[in-house]
Amino acid sequence: MPTTPDEPDEGAQTRLADREAVRLPMQRRSVRGKAPSRRPARRAPLALAAVVNSLWAALVSLVPTLAVAWLLFALDSSGTPVGQVLRLGLAGWLLAHWVPLLTGIGPVSLAPLGLTLIAAWRVYRAGVHTARAIGARARPRGAHWSPWPAARAGLAVGVVYALLGAAAALIAGRKGIEVSTVRAAFTFAAFGLVAGSLGAFAEARGIARLAARTPRVIRDATRTGAVAALLVLGAGAATTGMAVAFSGGDASQILDDYHTGIAGQVGLVVVCGFFAPDVTAWTSSYLVGPGFTIGSETFISAAHVTVGPLPAVPLLAGLPSTPATGYAPLLLGLPLLAALVAGWLLARRSLRNDPDRPWFPLLGAAVLAGPVAGVLLGLVCAAASGSLGAGGLADIGPHSGAVGFVAMFMISIGALLSTTATKLALRAKRARE
Repeated sequence: MPTTPDEPDEGAQTRLADREAVRLPMQRRSVRGKAPSRRPARRAPLALAAVVNSLWAALVSLVPTLAVAWLLFALDSSGTPVGQVLRLGLAGWLLAHWVPLLTGIGPVSLAPLGLTLIAAWRVYRAGVHTARAIGARARPRGAHWSPWPAARAGLAVGVVYALLGAAAALIAGRKGIEVSTVRAAFTFAAFGLVAGSLGAFAEARGIARLAARTPRVIRDATRTGAVAALLVLGAGAATTGMAVAFSGGDASQILDDYHTGIAGQVGLVVVCGFFAPDVTAWTSSYLVGPGFTIGSETFISAAHVTVGPLPAVPLLAGLPSTPATGYAPLLLGLPLLAALVAGWLLARRSLRNDPDRPWFPLLGAAVLAGPVAGVLLGLVCAAASGSLGAGGLADIGPHSGAVGFVAMFMISIGALLSTTATKLALRAKRARE
C-alpha cells in the first residue's frame, strides 16, 4: 500500500525504534563509565575562618573564668557588678596565657594551668578548623604537598588571637589591676601561633609527613619519653589526690573559714581545680627529687621540709610537714616505675613489629627517651612556676632545670633496663617456642 509523506512507512518506524533502543544502553554505559565532573569545593576566606574560629576558641576558655568571677562576687551581695565580673574574668583569662598582672599585692604570674589547657586545646582546634576551611589538606593529583596553606592558617589564628589578647588587656587593666597591652598582644600571638599551627599542620597531615621522614630511633625515643613524662605526671596527680583526701578535714575547715556561702565555696573549689595541674607538677618534682618552693620560707622535698606562712587555699592542705618517713619513701620509686613501664612498652611494640630488630637502635631509643622526658617535665615545671604577689610569695614552683636533669637520667636508666630485660625475655620465649 503506498504511503504519503504524512504517513511514514511502518517498517521504517520499526527500524528507527530498534536503532534507538540499541543506542540508549550504549549511551548509558558511556555515561556510567565516564567519571562525573566535580565542581571545585567553595573555600571560606582565610580571614573570616580565622576570626570565627579564634573567637569561638576564646569564648570557650573565657566563659569558665567569667562564671568563677560571678560566683566570687555573688557571695553575699544582692547585686553582681557586671563590670567588675568582666574585668576579673578577663584578668584570670590573661593569667592563664602567662600574661603577668600587677595588682595591689604585687605581681601575679602563676598561671592556672587547668584553664591554660582548655585554651590551648581550643586554639589547637581553631587551627584545625581554619586549615580545613581553606582546604589545606586538599591538593590536585600529582601536586607536591606544600606547607604554606597550613602555615597561613596558623599565622592567621595567631594574629587574631593577639588582637583578642590586646583587647582583653585594655578592658581588664583598671581599678587595681595593671596589664601591659603590648606584652599581652605578643604573648597571645605566640600562644595562638604555636597552638594554631600545630592544629593546622595536623589537619594538613604535615606532622604525619614529618614523623614519616624522621628516623625510627627518634620516633621511638620521642614516643617513649612522652609516655614516661605522662606517667610521672599521672603519679604526681594521684599522689596529690591522696594527700588532699587524707587532709580533707583541714581543707573543709579552710573553706568554712571564708564564710562565703555555697556560691563562694563552689567558686573556690573551681579555682582550686584550675590550679590542680600546677600542684600536680609540684608533686611530680617532689617525686623526682628536687622538690618545690612556695615563697621564700617554704621548701618541700622528700629529704627536707620547711613550712612557712602559706596562702589559705584548700588545695595546699595536703602539703607534708615532715620529711618522708615510713612508707612515704616508696612514693619516690614511682618515676623509676614509670620509666620501666615506658621501656617495656617500647620493647614490646618494637619487637612485635620487627622481632629481629638489632640491639643498638632499640637501646638507643631507650636512652634517648630520657632527654625527651626531661625536657617535657622541665617545661611543665617552668609553666607551673610564678608569683602570687610580692614578699614571701614572689617565687613559687619547682626548679625546672633540676627536675629535668634528674628526670633525664632516671628515665634513661629505667627505660634501658626495662627494654633490655624485655628483649631478653621475648628472645627466650621465641627460643622455647
